[in-house]
Amino acid sequence: MTDITHIITQDRTRTNVSARSRKRVLEAVSDLLCEGNEHLSGRTLFDELLARERLGSTGLGDGVAIPHCRIDCDEISAAFLKLDEPVDFDAPDGKPVDLLFVLVVPPEEKHAHLEVLANLARIFGEPENRARFRRARSSMELYEELIGLINSLAA
Repeated sequence: MTDITHIITQDRTRTNVSARSRKRVLEAVSDLLCEGNEHLSGRTLFDELLARERLGSTGLGDGVAIPHCRIDCDEISAAFLKLDEPVDFDAPDGKPVDLLFVLVVPPEEKHAHLEVLANLARIFGEPENRARFRRARSSMELYEELIGLINSLAA
């Protein structure tokens, strides 16, 4: 099983992210994921995430979205954001999104990202888990909540 703790880091987990639209959120997270990676362009990543959204919203419902795309990169990577104000993501339930887990996958990766998506759907599918994330007051607290839930799934 792919361990989500290997693809998310504390420095790519953020609370109080300010964005007024889905595009601005995707732009901000693209820049975040490309920080320190000279082989990946924020603009290219943004374009790929936006293209994926055009195929169908990655909003799950209940204020959660899992934007993801395939892009030429070395390994699966991720970012976890809690927005200061929810934005419209065309989620199936019509609710705006304030929790986003963004996943970037190399083109040759065939199975691990599906496991990650399934585990994330289980985590975000529980109302109490979403509430715990929303109560987090700092990026570190948000990261620790996520890692704690991932570890409890694995136990």
